[in-house]
Amino acid sequence: MATRVSDGGPAVVRQRQAQRALTRLVARDMRGLRRIIIPSRLGATVPDWIAAVRALVDQYGAASSALAADYYEAERIAARVTGRFTVPLAAPPPQERVESSLRWAAKDLWPRDPDDPATTPAQRQPMDVRLTQAEKKAEAVAQKLVADQGRDTVREAVRQDRQATAWARSAALGACSFCKMLAIRGAVFKQDTADFRAHDNCHCGVVPVFRGQRFELSDHAREWERLYREFAAPHSGDQLRRFRRALAEHGHLPAL
Repeated sequence: MATRVSDGGPAVVRQRQAQRALTRLVARDMRGLRRIIIPSRLGATVPDWIAAVRALVDQYGAASSALAADYYEAERIAARVTGRFTVPLAAPPPQERVESSLRWAAKDLWPRDPDDPATTPAQRQPMDVRLTQAEKKAEAVAQKLVADQGRDTVREAVRQDRQATAWARSAALGACSFCKMLAIRGAVFKQDTADFRAHDNCHCGVVPVFRGQRFELSDHAREWERLYREFAAPHSGDQLRRFRRALAEHGHLPAL
């Protein structure tokens, strides 16, 4: 008899919570790095800040990968599949990707001519406001970079493991409509599926599915699926907007 696995299973929820707790630590430690940026010396201090954040991403990204590997191994044992397998830990993101993402987060710090039509409202704010905005953007960037290492570890394990057949997306109750729309697809992501499609502050997880297992949507994901089929699926080109509205109207969208 096939065993069942779900996006709402206890192990899946624990893994998602552990990864979320890890990224909260990332945000906490990043707030301590803000003092590195000296407004009067942006050219000299922003690169130092980027280097410090990059080191933080490497540190916590390795922890995210380790958590994901432990989770995958436990799920593999629970599935009672045969053969030995060593989970490959995901590599840290390329240095250029980290740097470009953080430079985007800090772009409004640089002084702009307030009379220049190209100057955005954000760039016209006082420096302390711009620093706070840059900090929030950078925290979201770092969260995704760290969480991606854990997600990539599970996905790569599924790709290499002969006993794995697919993976599914696990979205939290407070996930956005985009994540919920992908989560209701179930275990349709095969071993060669490369793109997870995560956004900043995305806390979705990856659920591995092994031979002899049957994937089932959790009760709340089945309700999301029902809303999608009833209110969004028939409207090609407008499905995400209609799904978002249906979720909100039925109390399933605490976060946009």
